[in-house]
Amino acid sequence: MKKGIMAIAVLLLSACSSGNEEPRYYQLPSSPQPATVSAGMMDASTRQGQRQLWIEQVSVPDYLAGNGVVYQTSDVEYDIANNNLWASPLDQQLRTSLVANLSRDLPGWVVASQPMGSEQDTLNVTVTGFHGRYDGHVIVSGEWLLNHQGTLIKRPFYVEMTQSQDGYDAMVKALGVAWAQQASNMAREITRLP
Repeated sequence: MKKGIMAIAVLLLSACSSGNEEPRYYQLPSSPQPATVSAGMMDASTRQGQRQLWIEQVSVPDYLAGNGVVYQTSDVEYDIANNNLWASPLDQQLRTSLVANLSRDLPGWVVASQPMGSEQDTLNVTVTGFHGRYDGHVIVSGEWLLNHQGTLIKRPFYVEMTQSQDGYDAMVKALGVAWAQQASNMAREITRLP
């Protein structure tokens, strides 16, 4: 009888410690959408003066392109999670979020993920860092390239923020805030253009 109870206890303990944790899926927090105005509601002078921005591409390096959320464990080591996964590809989430954030931060502009015509500016973003770090910070870094009326404008970016709490939930939320802040920084630069 004692051997049977011991065997059951060993099986229960090994099942608990086997690491068969259920995967958790994360999506970047959504940004508040600006009020939309249909083309029929705008008069001709508003439509003619409206600027257009096409977010052509947001690209990420291989280590960020997989499903796992990335966490930097030391100065040179990164851990790609097996059970904490992006709900959809990170580059798609970043692009969708960037369109929403720039739409909010660039009033009077039409910002889209599809080409709109020959009079549009085109923005390409390369994200080189989008991860949490061992010291409780999140990092969002890379560069953006804007084709503004045939002139190329290239800018690096780096945003570092402190997580409010431990854990992947807090990390993803902080990454979303840092990405939204970077979108606001881009919008400020874009609005200075002639």
